[in-house]
Amino acid sequence: MLRLLTIHTLLLAHVSLVSADVKFIAPAAGASIVGGTAFTVAWAETGDAPALADLSSFTLFLFTGSNTAPTQLYQLSASTFAAAGKSVSVTVPVNTGGVGTNAYFLGMLSVATAGGTVWNYSNRFTLTGMTGTFDPTVAAAVKAVSGSTGPPSVNKVAQDADPIGTSVGEGAWATPYSMQIGNTKYAPMQPVPPTAITATNLEPLWPTSAVRFASTFLPLPSQVTTLTQANTYSISSRANTAVPASSPVDEMERYLNRWKD
Repeated sequence: MLRLLTIHTLLLAHVSLVSADVKFIAPAAGASIVGGTAFTVAWAETGDAPALADLSSFTLFLFTGSNTAPTQLYQLSASTFAAAGKSVSVTVPVNTGGVGTNAYFLGMLSVATAGGTVWNYSNRFTLTGMTGTFDPTVAAAVKAVSGSTGPPSVNKVAQDADPIGTSVGEGAWATPYSMQIGNTKYAPMQPVPPTAITATNLEPLWPTSAVRFASTFLPLPSQVTTLTQANTYSISSRANTAVPASSPVDEMERYLNRWKD
């Protein structure tokens, strides 16, 4: 069973929400789909930037939960817009989640060729015949759903676009590793530990990942290499010239002597 993953709470709070490139046209709002059967996901261009021609790849996910805290359940597809066009056929395994009217919606993470990412969400729909369960928090959010409207888009193309025109945009470095496709993957710059801890409300740098255990042999990975973003900082080090401490004496020495035999 998948470990449910709540994502984008920080993004929804701190990133400008705007209409973006993709709008879903299938499945329709409020549609009822039988779990475990194939159905078509289709989308169209909204006319707002970025255009589909400016997007390279996408990853399609199944979500549940509230509009303010979408919970990712399952990766449905990953491809390039050039290869997929404007539709893809997907199937949701029946054990992916529980039952609920308009409990599900789709989320598409698109990567722009110039850098940056866009999240677009579909309207809500119902999956029937599902045999899985939701955790209590998600179940409460699903029960509170009213209507069939999904979350607003999250457009980070403008914020993440590479201003100096390097070959790899910031969006590639910022895209979660598991959501990248292609022969080359990108890892973000390694952070530098601070000299003092001043934070009082600690948050993880990256969201946790959903886990699916393999039941059959997996195919060989197609990735050839992983590139790590170059450091924009410099560090220096020096030898520790302090005199080594002598052997323990007094109480510690007597304590250690007890165990010599």
